[in-house]
Amino acid sequence: MLFALWLSRSIAQIRTVMVVGSSALLISAIALTVGYLQARAGGDTSEMLFRADTVWYAPLHIAYSVGVDGISVAMLLLSAVIVFTGTFASWRLQPLTKEYFLWFTLLSMGVFGFFISIDLFTMFMFYEIALIPMYLLIGVWGSGRKEYAAMKLTLMLMGGSAFLLIGILGIFFGSGGTTMNILEIAQLHNIPFSQQCIWFPLTFLGFGVLGALFPFHTWSPDGHASAPTAVSMLHAGVLMKLGGYGCFRIAMYLMPEAANELSWIFLILTGISVVYGAFSACVQTDLKYINAYSSVSHCGLVLFAILMMNQTACTGAVLQMLSHGLMTALFFALIGMIYGRTHTRDVRELSGLMKVMPFLSVCYVIAGLANLGLPGLSGFVAEMTIFVGSFQNTGVFYRTMTIIACTSIVITAVYILRLVGKILYGTCTNKHHLALTDATWMNASP
Repeated sequence: MLFALWLSRSIAQIRTVMVVGSSALLISAIALTVGYLQARAGGDTSEMLFRADTVWYAPLHIAYSVGVDGISVAMLLLSAVIVFTGTFASWRLQPLTKEYFLWFTLLSMGVFGFFISIDLFTMFMFYEIALIPMYLLIGVWGSGRKEYAAMKLTLMLMGGSAFLLIGILGIFFGSGGTTMNILEIAQLHNIPFSQQCIWFPLTFLGFGVLGALFPFHTWSPDGHASAPTAVSMLHAGVLMKLGGYGCFRIAMYLMPEAANELSWIFLILTGISVVYGAFSACVQTDLKYINAYSSVSHCGLVLFAILMMNQTACTGAVLQMLSHGLMTALFFALIGMIYGRTHTRDVRELSGLMKVMPFLSVCYVIAGLANLGLPGLSGFVAEMTIFVGSFQNTGVFYRTMTIIACTSIVITAVYILRLVGKILYGTCTNKHHLALTDATWMNASP
């Protein structure tokens, strides 16, 4: 796909390559999901399915080792959906359309590679491939304080990568330096507890920065607000999930004793993320910043659930990643369409849009209700599973933290309902907005 984009010479060719490529990606993800479910139904109980292993560098036991389990399959399907929809969200993006889609595709490649990797080095390599394009995608094609936001995002995430690299090397040498395969390291289970207590915080922190862990979350709102619509969709919908997935797959899975001993520290930080993110969303006036701080809160719930270390809470974490990924991508797509028509994201300048653009408004209401956890929608299922699983821990500390995290439901309802009421209902006070159009079928003209 990258090669085909490179050879493309016109806008029409670029769009054709992207549509064909993203469609093939989505079809492949659906086929993989069906194949995985059939294999499990047929009795295959292997820890990872569809394995492939190729040695890259034998002296350090580095191999291209890939495979999928249920969590990987769910994340791949989510990523494929958002890449597919993000292609159409970028349909009219100019200038440098080809360069934009090249970097967008490279970012997508890093995300997919990360979710299928079961080798520490390969996973870290794809992690970096997913992060690097963000600087250019925001710095060149973004808006507002784009250079500041791009540099801040890059520096903070690269700082997290430094901690992560140290943690991965510590895990490798602590387990005997004989393999970088995650499954084999877990099977050996020979990392000394004293070393686990060093490598676990570094690894969790490294991935936690991408998961918007307090107080390392500040790159996220600025990055979201300045990024193009499709990049915001992929950024919040998928890229932030790399943090939660990495914490679960590496930090918690490979160092369970240290996780059990030190989880209280990160539970406090994730609890702050959940509540602080919701409160911060209440006081924002920019639609993108509201959604960005909402993402800090909801991604904090993912890390919070993982740290509870029981099956119910971890199941809720996966459901939350799926729910939030789809919901926040829809939010950013709708915000992009509203901004493209009104040329403002300021809540104070928007009102009565339900009369002007009913289809977009109804979609916004649905996304908002899923965000606040209305029963019957995905947000409710995910959050209830997380809180029920978290409350299963009998310790006073765990239950207190769960109750504190539960308050985010009320705060979320406040800012979502107030936002929906302000921008969608009432009288349209800007006469120029009355002439705007609702969502329309896209045509091929530039």
